Amino acid sequence: MDLVIKNGTIVTAAESYQADIGVNGETIALIGRDLSGDEVIDAQGMFVMPGGIDPHTHMELPFMGSVSADDFRTGTIAAACGGTTTIIDFAIQGEGQTLREALDIWLERAEGKASIDYGMHVAIGAMDDERMIEMGDMVDIGVPSFKVFMAYKGLFMVDDETLFRSLIRAKEIGGMISVHAENGDVLNYLINKHVAEGKKEPIWHALSHPPEAEAEATHRAVVMAGMTGAPLYVVHMTCAGALEALKAGRAKGFKVYGETCPQYLMFSMEKYEEPDFEGAKYVMSPPLREKGNPEALWKGLASGDLQTVGTDHCPFNFVGQKDMGKDDFSKIPNGMPAVETRLPLIYHFGVNEGRFSINRFVELVATGPARLFGLLPRKGTIVIGADADLVIWDPDKEFQLTRENLHMNVDYSPYEDVTVKGYPAMVLLRGKVIVNDNEFVGEVGAGQFLKRNPIHL
Repeated sequence: MDLVIKNGTIVTAAESYQADIGVNGETIALIGRDLSGDEVIDAQGMFVMPGGIDPHTHMELPFMGSVSADDFRTGTIAAACGGTTTIIDFAIQGEGQTLREALDIWLERAEGKASIDYGMHVAIGAMDDERMIEMGDMVDIGVPSFKVFMAYKGLFMVDDETLFRSLIRAKEIGGMISVHAENGDVLNYLINKHVAEGKKEPIWHALSHPPEAEAEATHRAVVMAGMTGAPLYVVHMTCAGALEALKAGRAKGFKVYGETCPQYLMFSMEKYEEPDFEGAKYVMSPPLREKGNPEALWKGLASGDLQTVGTDHCPFNFVGQKDMGKDDFSKIPNGMPAVETRLPLIYHFGVNEGRFSINRFVELVATGPARLFGLLPRKGTIVIGADADLVIWDPDKEFQLTRENLHMNVDYSPYEDVTVKGYPAMVLLRGKVIVNDNEFVGEVGAGQFLKRNPIHL
């Protein structure tokens, strides 16, 4: 064996057990007792888990007159330090572009900079007959998932016919549609109304994006998924009403799946009323919700009504980017830093606080995303033949999530006062140590583009 990880407790979505892991080259070659190898890592007292998979990131995304602060270099280093070894980012089709042209732009951005492995979704802006054909080409080259925006009118938003056609086509070709589910017409009206009335503080961002508009759009997308028999993945779910719509579809046997994000589990909309424009740090779409919704989402994660925790990582600096909207909430770039803090937050507030088991934690942050997006069993679990993407997790390590302790390229941490217990001691990507004690020791640009399998759920 090239490498053996000894004396740890292996944790998968299904079970926890004591064993050693033998690695040859980039893959797991053996799981057993008393293994020996050229290099040995002693994981005594540690959990050994599959590397995290974040199914929802936006590195160097041009958006709202700015570009998200993490590029594929800084963002993937930060992800690795937090225990994530794979991201799936979004290539967004611009006006007049083919899907392949959009994909090539994002692949060029990632190549030579990504320090962990990465896949791509393609976000569809216009669905004509040529794009319908091209969706099949995307599946053939390993990009089987497509995003459709039901919000951002005049920018990304598509109509119901486009969503419906994309669902039909996805089912035909082994693809999956993910949706940003908010009623964009309602949002557009409310945003314009509030700005015209001089209601321009950050709190009005939340009040312009009511939870009912998310619940309605989720219901509409779920019904269309049921009509077509296509799989549907609802991103960044924030509220009890949207969760109920998803549950109702699942109860009818629809192939509908939901993601939430740490920020919606940790915060409520009172954050928008912080003084000195501090509320702008939490402006994203959908916004934070009223108290009560975070606990509904935690229960959804525990019960299986929600399937994954992504991040929607899309950071903008407080100074120089967020403050573009100092006098008008509608000009605040939407997004938050999250890719590095996802695993520690979900472990601490999920596992340590007794909301769910450590196995459920692995399902939510690694195995579930791998299963849904065509990466299992290469990624997301610990089995012979899988890539040796591994997190050696110290359950006793206390770590404060301050800006100075984190690696995300943004000038604030939303969790400055939060100390978690449980943090990566070491992270491996395809058999090589890339993080040791919160220091990135890997190779910049060593991440590989992942050609994912067709999705048949």
